[in-house]
Amino acid sequence: MPDSTSTPLAPRVRFAPSPTGFLHVGSARTFIFNWLFARHNHGTMILRLDDTDVERNTDVSVRSIFDGLHWLGLNWDEEYKQSDRLALHQQAAQDLFAKGLAYRDFTPAHSGDDNQSSAQGAWLFNPGMRELSREESDRRAASGESFALRYRVPRGLKSGVARILSFVDGVYGAQSKAADEVEDFALLRSDGMPTYHLASCADDAALNISHIIRGQDHLTNTYKHLLIFEGLGATAPHFAHLPLLVAPDGAKLSKRKHGPVVSVTTYRDSGFLPAAFINFLCLLGWSPKNDLEFMPLEQIAALFTLEGVNRANAVVNFTDADPFDPKAVWLNAEHIRSLPVEKLASEIAPFFAEAGYNATPEKIAAITPLIRERIKLLREAIGAADFFFLEELAPYDPAELIPPKGGDAAMARRVLSHALEVLPAVTFDHDSLDKALREAAATLGLKAGPMFQPIRVAVCGRKNAPPLFETMTVLGRDVCLNRIRQAIEKLESLG
Repeated sequence: MPDSTSTPLAPRVRFAPSPTGFLHVGSARTFIFNWLFARHNHGTMILRLDDTDVERNTDVSVRSIFDGLHWLGLNWDEEYKQSDRLALHQQAAQDLFAKGLAYRDFTPAHSGDDNQSSAQGAWLFNPGMRELSREESDRRAASGESFALRYRVPRGLKSGVARILSFVDGVYGAQSKAADEVEDFALLRSDGMPTYHLASCADDAALNISHIIRGQDHLTNTYKHLLIFEGLGATAPHFAHLPLLVAPDGAKLSKRKHGPVVSVTTYRDSGFLPAAFINFLCLLGWSPKNDLEFMPLEQIAALFTLEGVNRANAVVNFTDADPFDPKAVWLNAEHIRSLPVEKLASEIAPFFAEAGYNATPEKIAAITPLIRERIKLLREAIGAADFFFLEELAPYDPAELIPPKGGDAAMARRVLSHALEVLPAVTFDHDSLDKALREAAATLGLKAGPMFQPIRVAVCGRKNAPPLFETMTVLGRDVCLNRIRQAIEKLESLG
């Protein structure tokens, strides 16, 4: 019985996406868990593109998968394409046929699409094809008749010698099933192309894969794969199946049903940091022994084991109004605050460029520490800092210039007019501005709050803005004075 609980000194694991759509968050988690297992155990991480389904594979999907994986920033050690290995797959099929472990199925309805077979419910095998003599099978094949090649699953219930297929899953424990309950599954389709089962197992055997870590929806496929490995004379890898990711209503996360919310690139384009996204996905189905939530990648890799993977499906919480799980957003904010300013500035820069702002690296570096505590997603930097780049502030209500608690338009005008008198002679750095404006407040008989708010709104166009003196330093004297003059004009409109 293959046992998934043991770990060789140098495991070899693989991530094998099929390029039939964008990189699904569930697929990304599978890749991450394989990567963590390999790195934790000093093993080899393999990327294998399972692209033998030529009718569904697209170049756009291939690019999307690689875009998503490169964004995650997790490297792999070896890379393969199944379409380059067709000779290996077909040779494996011929070897199984030569051993009598496979037979030709000439039935049109069973041309190799296992979905057709399973849709019939009780269909397990076609006696007329399974028991066809080798001579008759060869004759019909030589005449050009189309056929699928099927595995001859052992049948023993009638003879009283039932074959039990079993393995120990690294997550779900001991698993077993009578071979009589497994259909004679296709190895080659009628066009000669290998099915998923054959191509995957032939490659896994040839690449010496030691552990197959994949989604729980593949658990039942494992019995078929055990038979193929046995038929090829290969040692079956250890298996570990990961719990599914589900929507709040318990439905499996689906590209068709849930749309962009399940695409990795949606998170990237909305301003998630790769480290935060990885951190979030790891907590969907895996629990470290220390119950931590915020963890850098190095710590996750050090802690990761299959024993920590849960059996229960993991819920991704989102709504139509808010597509992102609150925990994902919280983790992203934590990772943003943990980044060095220089690194965060480089992460924010593409969003300013995309928005069309002429943002120099120097200016972004100056702005970054002012907004780091104010954003949860990188894209929010635009809304938090747009006024640093605008020649003209967006329209705002002049009433916001009036200090609270007893202030009026006349008070706001006195504050801004006095600021215009004081600021031209002040050095524009934090300490100088702080000292000058506090002295100005004392001159006017005001506390700091009523003095600072009109100036903050005047230079930023909003009450909720980064620290005033650092903001004024970045904006510079000319911009601040010009905006204060415009604010005084707005107050004049109030009468």
